[in-house]
Amino acid sequence: MIIYAICLVFGLMFTLISAFAGHLFGGHDSIGTDGQADAGLGSDGMPGVSFLSPTILASFITAFGAFGLILMEIPATASAWLNAPISFLIALVVALGVLWLMNTMFRKMQGSSEARVSQLIGTTASLATPIPENGVGEISYVYGGSRYSAPARSEDGHAVGAGKSVKITRIVGTQYFVKADS
Repeated sequence: MIIYAICLVFGLMFTLISAFAGHLFGGHDSIGTDGQADAGLGSDGMPGVSFLSPTILASFITAFGAFGLILMEIPATASAWLNAPISFLIALVVALGVLWLMNTMFRKMQGSSEARVSQLIGTTASLATPIPENGVGEISYVYGGSRYSAPARSEDGHAVGAGKSVKITRIVGTQYFVKADS
């Protein structure tokens, strides 16, 4: 019984202290992920939470202690040989549920006004700065409701005057290649 109580109290205290201390003391410089010790990027570049993050481990420990105490009070599961494995399994399910919930929230909230470069090919833009012959100018275009500007070169190397309408034909690095609209 004492093990379950210690797990429950430790898990709850860890959660409360980390919630308040994280807001009071920040830790933004030492943690690295904008102050979130348990958030990071997965191999797909999306933000997410690891199973070994402090939040998930605390939820596992808290659930293990809570369900262990509950199962000890039920006569059918009063034996430690029965309630310990059941508590472990329930705590694992709870931790996996919290992991799924947090990763789902991170992915749904992930938004960006940055345009995906491959989707810009064929987009109409206007020249904000003229493109001199074999030189670089600047285009302005709207994507996803936001206005962007980028350095641009004429696809055929000819000069294109300011205010002209152009189509983006390809993008190499940060250079946008454009062709004057007919």
